[in-house]
Amino acid sequence: METDPPASHPAPHGATGRDGAGPGLDGLAQVANKIRDAVETVIEGKPSVVRLALTVLLAEGHLLIEDVPGVGKTMLAKALARSVDCSVRRVQFTPDLLPSDITGVSAYNQELREFEFKPGPVFANIVVGDEINRASPKTQSALLECMEERQVTVDGTTYTLEPPFMVISTQNPVEMEGTYPLPEAQRDRFTARISMGYPDPAAELEMLETHGEASPLDRLTPVAHAADVRDLIDVVRRQHVSPAVRQYAIDLVSATRTHPELRLGASPRATLHLVRAARAYAALDERDYVVPDDVQELAVPVLAHRLLPTAEAQMDRRRPEQVVADLVERLPVPSPGK
Repeated sequence: METDPPASHPAPHGATGRDGAGPGLDGLAQVANKIRDAVETVIEGKPSVVRLALTVLLAEGHLLIEDVPGVGKTMLAKALARSVDCSVRRVQFTPDLLPSDITGVSAYNQELREFEFKPGPVFANIVVGDEINRASPKTQSALLECMEERQVTVDGTTYTLEPPFMVISTQNPVEMEGTYPLPEAQRDRFTARISMGYPDPAAELEMLETHGEASPLDRLTPVAHAADVRDLIDVVRRQHVSPAVRQYAIDLVSATRTHPELRLGASPRATLHLVRAARAYAALDERDYVVPDDVQELAVPVLAHRLLPTAEAQMDRRRPEQVVADLVERLPVPSPGK
């Protein structure tokens, strides 16, 4: 485990909303663009991946980054964490990691002659879990309560986690040696899953230049406060979602539950995460309302990792991402104005 101490570089708060109580969409865009630009100084040629990571942050969600080793999964997680002036803890998941290594433990204090709680690394604003699927399912499950309820219960006592709270986990594909598949309950708690993919030749050449002398991560300084992120989350919560768009999200998720190529469809939590992410996605475009295009853009990263294909679909090499993409193409889109 390692700790990234928060830096002390102040960032200006965004413009206030119409009621003067907090930042409006203009202020959100200003702060979000600063965070995005800071992350892109480290992650070359992946603007869509960076935007999705920022969307999950503003949607009060958790992010799962899955790909082969060496493509920048941990670099993206640490760059997003360091761009915000807040508490950050990193956990390297290994087969011998215990649940108490994450949540904390009650230890006996000889001087006070009583047990006192020693908080684990989960007590931070942003928790970076590196290679989460190298730990046992028992240890992985230690994150279930904190990811869903923003709290930790140890020895009968419940401790609240300070907002904003986000888990950014990386994992290698399950086909790689020494990995355990994530439990379905934990996959369902991740708002979105993204894959980094290999950079294009131009971005890889630029990476050789920027990473040649020193890591750009070492030069990255915070461009926003934790208070800024809390304010932006409040803006996202106020985004308008019309009844027609809500019904469209429900129809899309419901279709996964009856699809013949899936033995496990998406849960009601998936619907909630899809709408929350669509609100954040619209806010990043400086719109105060959600359109069906926002739902369509996010359908695959938000839904696919929650689905389990049938044995026949696996034999035909049909991935859940393809099923969701087919559903997006097939389902009717709400008409404008509804």
